[in-house]
Amino acid sequence: MKDQSENKYRLSYDLHTHTTFSHGKGSIEDNVKAAVARGLKTIGISDHGPGHVTYGVKRKNIAVMRDEIDRLKPFYPQIEILLGVEANVINPSGRLDVLPEELEHLDYLLAGYHFGVFGEKPVQALGLHTRNFILTGWFHRSTKKQLKHNTDLVVRAIYENEIKILTHPGDKGVFDIAEIAAACAARGTLMEISTWHDWLTVEGIKQAAKSDTRFAISSDAHTPDRIGDCLGAVERSIAAGLDLERIENLIVRDI
Repeated sequence: MKDQSENKYRLSYDLHTHTTFSHGKGSIEDNVKAAVARGLKTIGISDHGPGHVTYGVKRKNIAVMRDEIDRLKPFYPQIEILLGVEANVINPSGRLDVLPEELEHLDYLLAGYHFGVFGEKPVQALGLHTRNFILTGWFHRSTKKQLKHNTDLVVRAIYENEIKILTHPGDKGVFDIAEIAAACAARGTLMEISTWHDWLTVEGIKQAAKSDTRFAISSDAHTPDRIGDCLGAVERSIAAGLDLERIENLIVRDI
């Protein structure tokens, strides 16, 4: 049954993949080769934003990655190779952890909420991460104030930036998915259904689908062998009753 599903569903592009420039296990070229083998039309390299204190890409390496992708393009004409970054949602201002001069090297921008990022207000950020990690992660509960704070951070980032895909929305805290989905619909930002994380969950997909937002499936691959993986996300989408045509990069084949 799995083999049949693998033949039926595949991605046209996978824009959320990591390399050794952050905490992935493969090189840029390793990811490109894996994407070619999976029959993708486009592969995106999007290592973690430089604001992450443990595995963010070094700022000086963004230009290095741009040069490497430009070097590889003539050798792999059968696939489009793009450079992005998975920036971090953390600042009340909505600003992400990528500088304007760094954006000039990028073809697109992803963004998501992660621990390990402290931004413009480090003490406030530490408190936010602690509450999310302990209350939500350990005790599976939250407060209305925490829900609003988390949601406001994400919504402000959506409106203040040109984000292609909002990564694993709902992960690592409690968020108002309906409000975030409305912002994504208004701004043309895709909501990610990840195969690395369980987010969006089935319930999250149902909530988001009530708006006009559209979706993208991402592997969030940290090893080249996972690039193009989509089955877990497809299964959750079907369970949620989502019209699969709303997933922009999903190809459904008759078999």
